[in-house]
Amino acid sequence: MAIVSEFSLSSHYLGCDDEKNAKAIQFIEEMTQNPDRVQERVLAEILGQNGETEYLKRFQLTGAKDRETFKSKVPIVSYEDLQPYIQRIANGDRSPILCAHPISEFLTSSGTSGGERKLMPTIVQDHDRRQLLYSLLMPVMSLYVPNLDKGKALNFLFIKAETKTPSGLVARPVLTSYYKSDHFKNRPYDPYNVYTSPNEAILCPDSFQSMYTQMLCGLIMRHDVLRVGAVFASGLLRAIRFLQLNWDQLAHDIATGTLSPKITDHSLKECMSKILKPDTELANFVRNECVQENWERIITRIWPNTKYLDVIVTGAMAQYIPTLDYYSGGLPLACTMYASSECYFGLNLKPICNPSDVSYTIMPNMGYFEFLPHNDSASARGSHSPEPRLVDLAQVEYGKLYELVITTYSGLCRYRVGDILQVTGFHNKAPQFRFVRRKNVLLSIDSDKTDEAELQRAVESASTLLKEFDTSVAEYTSFADTGSIPGHYVIYWELLMKEASMAPLPEEVLNRCCLAMEESLNSVYRQGRVADRSIGPLEIRVVKSGTFEELMDYAISKGASINQYKVPRCVSFTPLTEILNSRVVSVHFSPAEPHWTPERRR
Repeated sequence: MAIVSEFSLSSHYLGCDDEKNAKAIQFIEEMTQNPDRVQERVLAEILGQNGETEYLKRFQLTGAKDRETFKSKVPIVSYEDLQPYIQRIANGDRSPILCAHPISEFLTSSGTSGGERKLMPTIVQDHDRRQLLYSLLMPVMSLYVPNLDKGKALNFLFIKAETKTPSGLVARPVLTSYYKSDHFKNRPYDPYNVYTSPNEAILCPDSFQSMYTQMLCGLIMRHDVLRVGAVFASGLLRAIRFLQLNWDQLAHDIATGTLSPKITDHSLKECMSKILKPDTELANFVRNECVQENWERIITRIWPNTKYLDVIVTGAMAQYIPTLDYYSGGLPLACTMYASSECYFGLNLKPICNPSDVSYTIMPNMGYFEFLPHNDSASARGSHSPEPRLVDLAQVEYGKLYELVITTYSGLCRYRVGDILQVTGFHNKAPQFRFVRRKNVLLSIDSDKTDEAELQRAVESASTLLKEFDTSVAEYTSFADTGSIPGHYVIYWELLMKEASMAPLPEEVLNRCCLAMEESLNSVYRQGRVADRSIGPLEIRVVKSGTFEELMDYAISKGASINQYKVPRCVSFTPLTEILNSRVVSVHFSPAEPHWTPERRR
């Protein structure tokens, strides 16, 4: 039986003096009362706008804007299907290929194709749609956390490297695009969205200088901070690690009112000269707190008025929850929004909830959404049966799993995003979804996403270094180790030597294997290693011969079929990692950084 929310958002704002918040909540209520009608209108608008593009003209819609015609004629596609069209736009073709409006830039996805970030076309009008969703977040949060307009947010926000396509169009991550837009830089004053970090710090391209000045401002304004956050949980933990490494210099700057010579950006220096004043009392406080070995509850010790942490902890980020709880003393973890480079989807209407209960209500005005029923067991069996028919937003069923398929104003039509969602209930008539995972992703530390095929290629590439020693990789698996900051990939290798009596491999060779694997991984991973410092050096742990047989024996003892058993290419289940770690004979790390530049491969 479907779970329907009895909770009326608008009733909580009746008689409220904050007219802006009340209007935002009323808008959510209106959008969710009849999502099917909104979806029908959105698709008609998209087809009316883009019906004469080269891509859609292929399917002979002949001006039709209804769902039945659209679904019967336009196929479901992946990025590889659209890549030739996208590449033509990137190369300078200005004809209406995917969208009738000019493509203003490309948003680079964290997903990859051929080792490079995917390019998602976007148009100027998309900024307004994204801004609309942002404008709904704090009105919803204010239902649960009062007086957020009485302080500031210490949100660690950063821009990332961008490049240009051959035609000169910018290609960059969606948040970098947003932070550099006039919507963000010239945003009107909103008491619910006042940051401790000045724009100059957020927009500084040097990640060290940006983090340093944002942390410095957060310390100076520590009593004003009501919420602490970053986009992903991993980002907030990197900020804590940064404080552990740099607190002494930060305290020196506060004590003397002078900025570290490591800060060389002119606009940052000018900006910080207006904020930084000598404060020996604060400097002593920072030193006294940070010099201690015990950093438990460090967030609430330094920022005592913090009400919650604003971070994404769903999907792969859930692995960081225990560490966040340790540093915050168990503060609520608020996941407010569900979005991607392809489209902004929706928001969490109950943001102060247990992370395992996070559900997002997809806003039906953001794009046209369809859902492909997903069957885990069929996927595992490699079933070749025809894929089930897609269902509309209003027709999804409670408890079932779906893969999200979108049609956007910027030209993506029936595009498989790759997110697996589960229906958890309904708000009014709009379904709510739990983010389950990215399809086919094995390893993820930050924004990186490595699938099984890519991991296999990396192992094969590295194992070529073993041939001269008459050695090969007999079996392997992997693990995303987030016990340290930053986290890193751990690869377990069981080696097969031609002669059992052969001497162990030279350590330098296995270290080079680590680097060879990193060189084979996608550009998002390599950027995390080199530029963002969000991923640590890859580690190979060589295990004793027979270790993977023991993994199989364990699985069979728990009921697995010996005929259907497959070596898991990623492990997170504690008994399995314990078996592997108890049989490690040597440990090796990448001795250098892999090659990475912002430029895309031509």
